[in-house]
This record gives sequence, C-alpha cells and structure tokens, in this order.
Amino acid sequence: MTRGGRAPLRGVRVVVAVVAAAFVVGCTVAAPAAQTDGPSNEATITSGASATPSGPVALALTPADKAVDVAPGEPVTVAATGGTVTEVLMKGQDGKQVAGAIAADGKSWAAAEKLGYGKTYTVTATGKDPAGATVTSASTFTTAKAKRQTSLSMNPLDGQKVGVGQPFAFYFDTNIADKAAAEKAITITASPTTEGAFYWFGEKEVHWRPRDYWKAGATVTVDAAVYGKHLGNGVFGREDRKATVTIGDSVVALADGATHQMTVTVNGTVARTIPISMGKKAHETPVGTYVVMSEHTNYTMDSSTYGVPVDSSAGYRTKVAVASRMSNSGIFYHSAPWSVRDQGVRNVSHGCINMSTENATWLQSISNNGDVITVQNTGGQVLEAWDGLSVWQIPWETWKKGGKR
Repeated sequence: MTRGGRAPLRGVRVVVAVVAAAFVVGCTVAAPAAQTDGPSNEATITSGASATPSGPVALALTPADKAVDVAPGEPVTVAATGGTVTEVLMKGQDGKQVAGAIAADGKSWAAAEKLGYGKTYTVTATGKDPAGATVTSASTFTTAKAKRQTSLSMNPLDGQKVGVGQPFAFYFDTNIADKAAAEKAITITASPTTEGAFYWFGEKEVHWRPRDYWKAGATVTVDAAVYGKHLGNGVFGREDRKATVTIGDSVVALADGATHQMTVTVNGTVARTIPISMGKKAHETPVGTYVVMSEHTNYTMDSSTYGVPVDSSAGYRTKVAVASRMSNSGIFYHSAPWSVRDQGVRNVSHGCINMSTENATWLQSISNNGDVITVQNTGGQVLEAWDGLSVWQIPWETWKKGGKR
C-alpha cells in the first residue's frame, strides 16, 4: 500500500489533470513520485490540461441504416470497437425475431437465419465499454427483390466416393452475368490442402478442378452458399448446396490403340493389362484423357443417342452386361463378348472401348466415377474438354484463366 492507503500504480505512466489556485494557470511543475512499498512509479502532473478518457464503445451495423436492395444472402452483422456487444434484437416486418449469436469474444454478432426477398428488417444493438457505459444503435434496411432465382445442381453429390480425376461441376439453370460473384459464393475445401481453380464452359456451367489429380483418400467439402447472392442482372441464387466427398484409390488406365491393350494402375502399381478393341476406321476413338462419368449394368447401347439412327447401316441397339460412360458423346468402356477374338488384335468398335465381360466387371468393381482413362494412338480426333468431364484436356495455365468468364 502507498501512503494514504492508495494502491501502487505499477509500471503505469499516468497523466493527471490538476486545477489548484496555488499553481499558475498554464504552468507545468514536476512533482515527486509517490512513495510505495514496491517498485517506484512515474507520474507526470500537468496543470491546465484534462485527462483523455477512453472513448465510448462504438457499434458498426451492417447493412447500414436505410440501405435498400440488400442481397438476402449477404451477412447481417454488428461489430463493437472499444467494448463488447451485449444484446442484439433483429426483427422482420412481420415482427418475428431473426436468430443470431454473439461471438465468444463479445466483439461481434451475426444473424443465423436466411433473409427473405423484398423484406424490411430492423436491427437494434447494445454495446458496453469496460467502464460499464452503454450505447445503442439501430439500422433498418430492405432486401432486394429478385428478378429471377436460379437453381444450382452439382456433381458429385454429398456422400459419394470418387476417383482422383473428378472435377466438381456446377450447373445453373440461368445465365450468370456476374461469374466472379458465383465463384465467390462457392467454397471448396480439401484435406490435404489442394490448389485448384474454376473454369467456365458457358454461361451456366462452371467446373472446379485441382492442379493435379487428387490425392487418394482426400476429403473434399463443397459449400455452395448461393442463396440470396446477387449473380448479376437481377438474378439471385435460389438454394444453397453442400457436399462432403471422399477421394478413393488412384485408378488410372491407359488405353493404347496401337497395342490394343489397356494398362490399369492402382495406387501407382500395375494391377492388370486388359486386351481391348477400340474404334474402327471412320469411328476412331478420340484421343485424350477421359474421366469416368457413370457406371451401369445391363445397359442398352443405342446409336441414336449420339445421332445415328438405329435402323441405319451404322446403327445399333445392344444390351451389355457392364458399361461405364466416359463422355457425353457416347464413348464407354463396356463388355463386348462378340468382339473377344478382336480384343488385343484390332479395332472394330464404333468408338467405345470393348473388353471381355470378365475384364469389364473387374474394372468396374475396383473403380469409381472420377477415375481416369487416357486414350492414345487411335488415329482419332482430339477429345474436346467440354465433352463430359474431360477437364484434364486443358493445361493448368490455361485452366487458371477461367474459360468463358
């Protein structure tokens, strides 16, 4: 204790305002520091000056008061400076309270519910500074009315296991003018951390892929928080989409039109070499890197699905036991018992990869959508990147530019 019963001010420099008749106004005099039982303290006494107390707590409300055309999907927050948020009440024009929560450190509050389109909301917030003084601020704002709401579908879906070549594809049902806003609304998080980027294939379709193939066993989380986000020209997102996806084993195949063999590698080790037959003359299998899109059993191969009438000389409709789609243009690998004698010898198909039923069954049993099949030496045209999920046709440096942004 100091003399007079005052507690010591340890390690603190204090500015004290003194007004005394004995001092000349405007003069500054030095006074000895008070004696203490502990370490000495310093004090500067200034005559004719007032202390500078800490300012009152300030509250910043977002959106600001009287804001209009606020996107319903944008955050509603209260932030405190010089104190903490103690209470927030947010109500809609119908009088119903909107849920929210104060952060653990008390420095902010955020709404936890989706807002409606074309609605008015009022936020009333109270904050307190360390001395206990309180302040209250309010904001009334109106959300935007959507000219149109767009739905979003995506591939893959929640809970799926996919291969190391799987891109994450997003399909809007309306043209997106503000593509940067759409990309900002979609968060993709991978463990382990993976570099990746978006690429637009048109006004409605955007894909995200890693720089290199995924690591086997990785986990990828998608949070497409598009609801209420303005995506340009009065178009807003209709509904959020979420997914957690697991990357399976690394199953990568190389199909060679010259050797008529497919080499299948699992996690870096050759697992099987399969005799195959690919597209014959005038039906050459396009060369490039495919991503398996879907897997089927007892599937009907129908030439009319890619523009060749079944009753034409090149047409067909044939049921096969095993088939996995590799492109939208109709390229599959599938069981073809009728061409076993040609498999490993010559190319006789209409463009698909033929193999025995036993080999097709085995390959499908160890693989997932998203597995990689590279085709080479067929004499065919180059596979188009937009055909199916053939995103690996685009070099990384080109991909990073974003496509049709």
